[in-house]
Amino acid sequence: MGTLLPDEKSENPNALEQLQHQKDVDAGALFVLKSKGSWMHCGYHLTTSIVAPPLLSLPYAFTFLGWTAGILSLVIGALVTFYSYNLISRVLEHHAQMGMRQLRFRDMARDILGPGWGRYFVGPIQFAVCYGAVVACTLLGGQCMKAIYLLSNPNGTMKLYEFVIIFGCFMLILAQIPSFHSLRHINLVSLVLCLAYSAGATIGSIYIGDSSKGPEKDYSLKGDSVNRLFGIFNAIAIIATTYGNGIIPEIQVYLQPTNEVLEQTFGDPKSPEFSKRNVIPRVISRSLAIAISTTIAAMLPFFGDINSLIGAFGFIPLDFILPMVFYNLTFKPSKRSPVFWLNVIIVVAFSALGAIAAVAAVRQIVLDAKNYQLFANV
Repeated sequence: MGTLLPDEKSENPNALEQLQHQKDVDAGALFVLKSKGSWMHCGYHLTTSIVAPPLLSLPYAFTFLGWTAGILSLVIGALVTFYSYNLISRVLEHHAQMGMRQLRFRDMARDILGPGWGRYFVGPIQFAVCYGAVVACTLLGGQCMKAIYLLSNPNGTMKLYEFVIIFGCFMLILAQIPSFHSLRHINLVSLVLCLAYSAGATIGSIYIGDSSKGPEKDYSLKGDSVNRLFGIFNAIAIIATTYGNGIIPEIQVYLQPTNEVLEQTFGDPKSPEFSKRNVIPRVISRSLAIAISTTIAAMLPFFGDINSLIGAFGFIPLDFILPMVFYNLTFKPSKRSPVFWLNVIIVVAFSALGAIAAVAAVRQIVLDAKNYQLFANV
């Protein structure tokens, strides 16, 4: 989503009001959320954000759900996500035509639900889930580097937290990329790599499954009835995280939504983007954010558990609940219309799922914490 610059013309009857609003735009929207891309770039961002590290936790989710329920949950999540994205797009277009261009999810909450909802509910949740995703990505990067290291050196002595720190240094470089648009080429490469990984994993799994070289296959669900029940909701939260990464209007890629908040807080929109006034606080704040996330990732190596916690507390409300609420409040469909009741049913169902999944996620972390220690080498 982009900003309407003061020298651009608009046929909107509320154009003067919109231009006045853009004059007061903050540094986060001006520098981080700048709009220069095409629909193809949007495709890179959306696909990469969804086919992201949470994809690697889906096998963990399937251990709780099994093949049938797991695939069914993926399909339902995809359908509801597609539906919710369409609702958000219609709401965004409606408000833009009224002269209220909404660049951020919390802007939508502020304009539709009221100022308090954007500032104290949506904003903190979005910041928390984005930052939690950075922690999870850093941990996953460290785990992958350690796996490659052990393949080449089975008797190696390097610990997991050392690889997490190394990967955190790479994240430190990515965090300095100034705007969302600047990530387009990196996201294209990421998209190709994700597709290559998916193809390789699929072909390898089929080959091993059809040969006698692999371990004995056992797809039965483990644990007693209580653990299975909590595991189901834990898995649903993980699947929600997978789809929720592509939330529009500002997509959750790397640290960009967090960077936007930092830029809004410490940046000066009246100074040039690459002036000392903006570059120095940008480098300091982003570097500090990565240093903290890397430390957390090294201390708490629970990748699957972190994803389920993020999904339960953040992505289920943002992806499966609020879009329907925004639509009903914006367009006020008749209570006799199917779309009204469809939205209500989705909101009620996923609110209940989110509450139970949150309990299941916290419970799973508590259980796993008994088997781990800080900076564990898992």
